[in-house]
Amino acid sequence: MTDEHRAEVLRAMNRPRWEWRAFAEYARTVIIAIFLFVLARTFVMEAFKIPSGSMENTLLVGDFLLVNKAVYGAEIPFTHERLPAFRQPKRGDIIVFRFPKDGTTPYVKRLIGVPGDTVEMRDGAVIVDGRPQAERYVLHAQRTSDESLEDFDWQRDFLIKRANASVDYHPSRNTWGPLIVPRKSYFVLGDNRDISSDSRYWGFVPDSLLIGRPMFVYYSYAHDASHHFPWLTDIRWHRLGTIIR
Repeated sequence: MTDEHRAEVLRAMNRPRWEWRAFAEYARTVIIAIFLFVLARTFVMEAFKIPSGSMENTLLVGDFLLVNKAVYGAEIPFTHERLPAFRQPKRGDIIVFRFPKDGTTPYVKRLIGVPGDTVEMRDGAVIVDGRPQAERYVLHAQRTSDESLEDFDWQRDFLIKRANASVDYHPSRNTWGPLIVPRKSYFVLGDNRDISSDSRYWGFVPDSLLIGRPMFVYYSYAHDASHHFPWLTDIRWHRLGTIIR
């Protein structure tokens, strides 16, 4: 066997080993990347899209939000436990939570009442613990009739009985309460008050359904039915990077 032939045999014997090592290294890198992504998505942050106008003009249809899941204590999967929170939700926070009626659908609303608060509304003005709230972010987009609906009947169980909240209670979209927010629960409203489906209609949000707090808009586009690719042609450049307050 010549030296050249021997060298070729050695190269052939070593080549699969090096190819396998390269593949194993690549696979390990991919697995670690996937693990870190899942870990971050579960405990640190997650992306959400705004599907409705209930939070206009603070949040618009087509906004994509990056949500901080760690701030209120991220939920540990397959358990009812949560990691320690950095702080508790405060009045005025915009929060993401799972819809209480199905426990899965993500909703975004503004936190109005925390446990122990007395919340009410008079002619569209929010009052917390007897103090009218200055809500510069509120939008009234559709001034429709303010009717009393059966959707509000749940409020009777949390109604504070006093002169202006008697047994003849007839709540409406713009006038209701006073209600006492129970422990481990929150009362939320949409900034676009005339079209928002919120705690007025379906009740309090249990703290176990909290997901997190939106940080900023990382992408946004205006949907236009006449455009085939609005996510490319109708980007709201001025919204990108908007801090959510």
